Amino acid sequence: MNQTHDAHPSRRQFLCGAAAAVVALPRIVLAQPAALELGTRLEMFVDRLLVGRLTGDAALHLHQPEPKDVALVTGEPWEGNTCAYYSIFQDGPRYRMYYRGSHWDEQAKKATHPEVTCYAQSKDGITFEKPQLGQFEFAGSKENNIVWAGNGTHCFTPFKDDREGCAPAAQYKALSSGHPGARKGLYAYQSADGIRWALARPEPVITQGAFDSQNLAFWDAHAGLYREYHRTFVGGVRAIMTGTSADFIEWTPPQLLDFQDDAAREHLYTNAIRPYPRAPHLLIGFPARFLPNDGQSVEPVLMSSRDGRKFHRWPEAVIPKTAPKDRAGNRSNYMAWGLVTLPGRPDHLSVYATEAYYTGPSSRIRRFEYRVDGFASLRAGGGGGTLTTPPLRLDRLAERLEVNYAVTKPDGRIRVGLESPEGEPVAGRGLEECVPLNGNRVRHTVAWKADADLSTLRGKTLRLRFELKNADLYSLRFQPWLT
Repeated sequence: MNQTHDAHPSRRQFLCGAAAAVVALPRIVLAQPAALELGTRLEMFVDRLLVGRLTGDAALHLHQPEPKDVALVTGEPWEGNTCAYYSIFQDGPRYRMYYRGSHWDEQAKKATHPEVTCYAQSKDGITFEKPQLGQFEFAGSKENNIVWAGNGTHCFTPFKDDREGCAPAAQYKALSSGHPGARKGLYAYQSADGIRWALARPEPVITQGAFDSQNLAFWDAHAGLYREYHRTFVGGVRAIMTGTSADFIEWTPPQLLDFQDDAAREHLYTNAIRPYPRAPHLLIGFPARFLPNDGQSVEPVLMSSRDGRKFHRWPEAVIPKTAPKDRAGNRSNYMAWGLVTLPGRPDHLSVYATEAYYTGPSSRIRRFEYRVDGFASLRAGGGGGTLTTPPLRLDRLAERLEVNYAVTKPDGRIRVGLESPEGEPVAGRGLEECVPLNGNRVRHTVAWKADADLSTLRGKTLRLRFELKNADLYSLRFQPWLT
């Protein structure tokens, strides 16, 4: 992260020929940027919104989730070593998992059986079981966990629709590409129970793009519309498109994602985008970066958006190919579409990623764990540093400042100061008056020597100055006292 500095020029000089005449222009007063309206929303450091000025070794830092145990092994005859495109979500007390069942014979260079869509479920999100559904026959038996067969099994991607007024028959929805020979595009599916599925309409609902990867859609309650994200190609490079819909059937013409100032054109294969539950105005995605010159391997990266189309993308892998284990091979490190909280782990988030693709009789999906809000942080090491935010206007409900942070060494600390837009400390709320933050807290109210109450500042515009040493700051929010 490059440091940014305020510029306040007052005059310019123009040298005119040999006379070198000096012309003094009127003083230029730079307008203050418009104040950010954070309301009482939680804000994380997944993009540059809160970055006004950085000093010292303070910088935005990407975090990697901690590897945990394998959640599922795809060793059934109708599954195999190329199972992929996992979708995982919590549905009441149950965690649902959907994925493609497929196997590739490396010696014969061909698939050994038709692709199917499989289903597993879990009570704890740690170990998943495969129920006997009795719906579709495989090798003469219906004793299997196949939830869909035929058209769409290559990348069937379900979700539970929590839109108010959703028809009971369409409580669960999915998008998927058609089978070979079908009309090209993404088809819409629906289900009343997540187990028995049917086409919502016989024709594809999205036809512009390339669809042989995990293409997904969801209800965005914050925006009040459905969003879809699917694969395409731009100049031979894998890319992502998006569209919106009011009814899941009629979609706007898709547009390419805009990565703004990201210079590198990279293959992005899948996307795993969804609203972040604690901050639904933020969309979080884990696209797989495809590396064709490195054994056709993939590695998930992090990106985020505030409008559904413009994304901030981080360059580092969130799950490196060195993570355990067998994920450095051809397409062996996809992130699942899923971000869940497990029983007894309210301060952590679980994500899942595949491993051992192509390499044996089966493949696996492993659970990884983040700290809540812990995708990225404002970090400073032993040298210390500061971040000053752009101007913020305090909401009428803002009465205290809550932060999620960790001090990583005994000599570390965090202090928070409130300042005017011009940089003058707010009386009684400056850095020197702040009670230093130590330890490791997911939810902590910042206090100053007087108290922690910010009620008298509601409606005012100010800046926050964070001073850190050997510490990470993950998120912040202004809150009323009664939450």
